[in-house]
Amino acid sequence: MTPIRLLLVDDDPLVRAGLSLMLGGADDLEIVGEAADGSEVEAAVDRTRPDVVLMDIRMPTVDGLTATERLRAREDAPEVIVLTTFHADEQVLRALRAGAAGFVLKDTPPAEILDAVRRVAAGDPVFSPTVTRQLMAHAAGSGPGNRRTSARTRVAALNDREREVAVAVGRGRSNAEIAAGLFMSVATVKTHVSRILAKLALNNRVQIALLTYDAGLLEQDDR
Repeated sequence: MTPIRLLLVDDDPLVRAGLSLMLGGADDLEIVGEAADGSEVEAAVDRTRPDVVLMDIRMPTVDGLTATERLRAREDAPEVIVLTTFHADEQVLRALRAGAAGFVLKDTPPAEILDAVRRVAAGDPVFSPTVTRQLMAHAAGSGPGNRRTSARTRVAALNDREREVAVAVGRGRSNAEIAAGLFMSVATVKTHVSRILAKLALNNRVQIALLTYDAGLLEQDDR
């Protein structure tokens, strides 16, 4: 098995050392480099070619949000997991909208951080439906007034089945759960998710979830 290549980004050398010590012993993971600021990230990615970047949000020169936006705009973008001290923070939401695959809290146990890296490398988001709801609640009223109108215009490009899948993704359901709920195969769910990402020019399932919230689709589903 080819190990997951991980880049650590944090301005605190003690945090980087701790993460390296905690994660470096896993057989399926290789820490290929470190960066101390967002300004160093793109060069570090070019040099080390990571699969996943574990990115601190708050750094002195270029913050993790800006670094995430720059990385995810690249064609060869690695996946990004945001490191934060808050469950529901405006900067976390902006990082997720920019294409981060999820986030972990800095006090998360090592085994859970490792699991998050594995899941993101496999293409899955790394926060639970409970945390998704916290983020959605925090997002309410935090964006510009035209966000809902814009989101509804975008999701209008989806057909009925794609819309159902998008809503299920927005509720934090796995492919298997969506397949069971909508009476289709897991392979068909994956195909629908891929089409949704392509139609809406999104990076990952997290962005699908945020867009369905912005468009009010989760509220409609509740009714």
